[in-house]
This record gives sequence, structure tokens and C-alpha cells, in this order.
Amino acid sequence: MTSLTARTAVTPARSLGSRLRHHGRRLAVLLGLPAVLAALWWIVSERAGNFFFPPLSEILAEFGPTWFDGRLGHDLLPSLGRLAAGYALALLLGVALGVLIGTRPALRAFAEPVLEFFRAIPPPVMVPILMLFLGIGTTMKVVVIVSGAVWPVLLNTVEGVRGIDGLLHDTARVYRLRPLTRLRTVVLRGASPGIVTGARQALSIAIVLMVISEMFAANNGLGFSIVQFQRGFALPEMWTGIILLGLVGLLLSLIFRAVERAVLAWYRGQRQAQRGGSR
Repeated sequence: MTSLTARTAVTPARSLGSRLRHHGRRLAVLLGLPAVLAALWWIVSERAGNFFFPPLSEILAEFGPTWFDGRLGHDLLPSLGRLAAGYALALLLGVALGVLIGTRPALRAFAEPVLEFFRAIPPPVMVPILMLFLGIGTTMKVVVIVSGAVWPVLLNTVEGVRGIDGLLHDTARVYRLRPLTRLRTVVLRGASPGIVTGARQALSIAIVLMVISEMFAANNGLGFSIVQFQRGFALPEMWTGIILLGLVGLLLSLIFRAVERAVLAWYRGQRQAQRGGSR
């Protein structure tokens, strides 16, 4: 009895230790490459002696004075607001149209050539055209983001809806589920892996288009500031804007991963159960 109690007490401790070692190794892997790249950038830039490639130490010294003296509110927050609005609209529009097209084969056959045509048009090409119709305000920038970010969501939603097992639809009909209940529990749930894949792709596209839209006839935003620094030959400040943009993208990616883990927890559990059963 005493031996069993001792083993029971040791097992959680070993389990905790193994988890800590696992998380430590994972953190080292995640931070290892960025640390190496930052050190390499520091060494190369210090020795370069190039006006267009200032030392990293000088760039970091300019980061605080450049962005923490009012520019975060003047430039970063408007950019994030446009990004959030454009990304949200792209998700809503892409999922709604994707479900509609994916559940109706006739509509899918009719719309597929049109979708492929518009998907092939690079969104930055639409910026001058949208400026003619929408002006140079926030609306134009949001529409630019939507025009590029909607396609991954739309196409992945269509494929996700098409890939749902027909047995699930038959079961829903047998149980006489209401249309909204069937949409929520069968269609959206079954297509959620594809929808999340499209949303992940759309996020990176939305960030790129946010910057591009702000480089055309804007008066604030990250893209506007980077261009203004470049035109004024304020190269260290320009590089701080690029670094800030990368940090924003990293933070949004981490937030997206957290949301993805919560949304697709059931899917990962199902896959693990299937792998366990196959053994």
C-alpha cells in the first residue's frame, strides 16, 4: 500500500516535470531562430556602413521616440481599425456566400467561372479604380482589404461545405432538424476546418492590403508613415515602421492560433480518437 502511494505521488511530479521540459524545449525552438536572425542582423548592419541599411542598434534607439510619442494613436490604431473592419466583412461575406454556393450545386456550377475570374485579379490593381468610385477615405481602404481577403474564405468555405459527409445531411433530415439548426450543427460545424484555413490565409492577405491601401493618398496609417519616412530619407524611422508591422502580424497570428485551438478543439479530439481507434 505504501509503495503504491509513493508511485502515485511520484507520477504527477514526473508528469509535471516532463510537461515543463516539453514547454521549455518548445519555447527554445520558437525563440531560437528569431534570436539568431536578430543577432545576425545586428552584426551585419553594424559592419555594413550603408546609409540605406542602418545599424540595428540605431533602429532600436529610434523605435521608442518614433512610435511612443503619439504615432501609435495617430497611425497604428487607424490601421488596426481598417484591418478589423475589412477582415470581419471578408469573413462574413466569404462564409455566407460560400455556404450558399456550396449547398447548391447548380449555383456553384454557374458561379465558379466568375469566381475564378475575379480571384485571378490582383487586389492592388483595384486600388486606383476603387479610388475613383469611393474616394481616398477609410471606406476605400476597407473595401480594398475585403476585395482580396474574401477569396480564401469563400473558396475554402465552398470546399468545406462540399466535403461534408452526405450521411450527416441524411441524419439531419431524418431527425427533422430546423434549417437554422442544420446550418449551425451540420453545415458550419462540418465546414469549420476549411473555414478556419481560409481565414488564416485571409489574415495575411488583409495585412498586406492594409499597408498597400494606406500608401495611396492617405494621411495616416502604418503604410502612410513608412512611405513618408522613405520619402524624407528617415531610414531608421522607416525600418522601425517595418519592425512594428512585423510585430503586429506576429501578435495577430498568435491571437488567431488561440482562437483556432478553441474553435477546432472538437475536430482535433475527433482526429485523435480516430487515430487511437485505428491502432
